[in-house]
Amino acid sequence: MQNSLANPNEGLVQLIEKQITLLGRFEVECVIIGGIAATLHGSALPTTDLDVCYARNPPNLERLGNALQSVHARLRNIPEDIPFMLDAETLRRGLNFTFTTDIGSLDLLGEVRGVGYYEDVLAGSLVVELFGYPFAVIEIGKLINAKRTAGRPKDLVAVAELEALLGAKIQMCNDGRLH
Repeated sequence: MQNSLANPNEGLVQLIEKQITLLGRFEVECVIIGGIAATLHGSALPTTDLDVCYARNPPNLERLGNALQSVHARLRNIPEDIPFMLDAETLRRGLNFTFTTDIGSLDLLGEVRGVGYYEDVLAGSLVVELFGYPFAVIEIGKLINAKRTAGRPKDLVAVAELEALLGAKIQMCNDGRLH
């Protein structure tokens, strides 16, 4: 199902195209969350990476591990001499990961605080086509809960903007201008 979300700006497109294409090409089951989701909902706040909540079933972990290996993913902010084996088993044993890759930063969350696991995040999500692939985008109310729960100053600024966007959307629905 398509939904009318704001079009991402050119800088955002350049930021996420390679990451989105990678996840789409490897058929990784995930939901877009974080700043990119906020932008797709109409936020004007800048973001610097792609955050997704990923399904933790064995076939998806295998696809995700293969995708990450293909772009030489490495844990962000960890000394390079610390050994790290990136495969489906490592992803299964962990939960939330922040990676630096050949194509940019990618954050993978198995659980989103304030919302839950993949199935919880997926429920009620919107589906949009990005670079030829369908992707779920977290529902704006859940995104607000996640950012409020995170509680970082930048997230609280985003909460205020997202609440205003949600209020405007509700008003447009009530006025019959949005379906």
